[in-house]
Amino acid sequence: MTSVLIIDDEPLQREILATILSEEGYNVLSASCLQEARDLIAESFPEIILTDLKLGNENGIDILTDLPHEPFLPSVIVITAFGTISSAVDAIKKGAFDYLTKPVDKEILLLTVKKAQERANLLKENLRLREELYGHFKIEGIVGKSKKMLQILDIVRKVTPTSATVLISGESGTGKELIAKAIHYNSPRKDKPFIAINCAAIPETLIESELFGYEPGAFTGANTRKIGLLESAQGGTIFLDEIAELPLTLQSKLLRVLQEKEVRRIGGKDTTKVDVRIIAATNKNLADEVQKSKFREDLYYRLKVVTVEIPPLRERKEDIPELARFFIDKYSREFGKRISSIDERALNALIEYNWPGNIRQLETVIERAIIICEGDKIMLKDIQDELKLKMPKSILHIDIPDEGINYEEFERELLKKALQKSNYVIAKAARLLGMSYKTFWYRLEKFGLSDEFPKRENFPK
Repeated sequence: MTSVLIIDDEPLQREILATILSEEGYNVLSASCLQEARDLIAESFPEIILTDLKLGNENGIDILTDLPHEPFLPSVIVITAFGTISSAVDAIKKGAFDYLTKPVDKEILLLTVKKAQERANLLKENLRLREELYGHFKIEGIVGKSKKMLQILDIVRKVTPTSATVLISGESGTGKELIAKAIHYNSPRKDKPFIAINCAAIPETLIESELFGYEPGAFTGANTRKIGLLESAQGGTIFLDEIAELPLTLQSKLLRVLQEKEVRRIGGKDTTKVDVRIIAATNKNLADEVQKSKFREDLYYRLKVVTVEIPPLRERKEDIPELARFFIDKYSREFGKRISSIDERALNALIEYNWPGNIRQLETVIERAIIICEGDKIMLKDIQDELKLKMPKSILHIDIPDEGINYEEFERELLKKALQKSNYVIAKAARLLGMSYKTFWYRLEKFGLSDEFPKRENFPK
């Protein structure tokens, strides 16, 4: 229920306004002076304040300067006599939402209060979304506990309070934009824009106007002024993904932005100062691009004030179980399914897979598995098509005798047969059993097979 605080030194006027608003379902509070109003504001945090301009020897406008610094301020509506409308206009300049003239018309009162209520609801929703956004990109919320990821998160924590330029490198799908957003939304710039632009996705003929904007008449079709993304990100962060694809002609202009903190629109004569943090990302080795004369050396060194190198998923496989659980939870909630875990064989398959598409591919695999999964647990059959896994058929037809079998001896024999079939080349033997080289060698050590077979020169030392 929306709370409305009425401030008026005339009891009858307070009562009339309170009756009208109460009948419409508002929670009404009343105060006869500013001090009484301050106490109620501190105690009840009303969304709307309805105050008379003249409160005896006090001025209702003063309540604007007394309001506490909450996430959003109440909407203040000033009531004034017709002869003092200029004072009401002055109140709006100081932050009041609107004003009403005496005698107050009931319909206009309710309409104005309703608009103020809509504003309060909008501010609440914006606050909720902002808190949700900040929570989503909290550094602590980034999934990954491997040594490499912990080192990256340590760098991110150190760079967020600054305005330093950051260069993020890594293969496609490793989460470069996620790191960029974590830097922005944990920095003092978090309330300002975060604008992402993929330099490889915009034609070379358009990217300059997108970044720098243009003046009317700058080229055919430029009928109005266009503000570029660098200006639009004022006070915030611009994320330049695939920076290696930026044309050389624009690299020099971007260098000027970094050095002089100013931009000049296409066709313009004057420059505009900009306060914007630049975070760049690439899946290429920029040092190699510099050697090939495809990237400016001076821009390269301006961008790499702080560097973050994100490893591919195949080099941080210890993070896969946690990432899988994260995506299972995410898509189970999104699709309204009760899937809470993943079968051990399926998880092992995820760990053993090479992941050329990195985290983005893992997310897609889990999303599809959630859709087709029929139980409460993701099974190997739910992911085998996506990973192009071949299910072993011969093992499925083995009969287990009543007296049971010795599973360790059975596994030991499988390892032997795989070694024999591969002529004792461990990499080939591992592939025959669908294992990684490391896993196969671990099992050889476990069963003492590394010391038993010939051609030991093929075994790792």
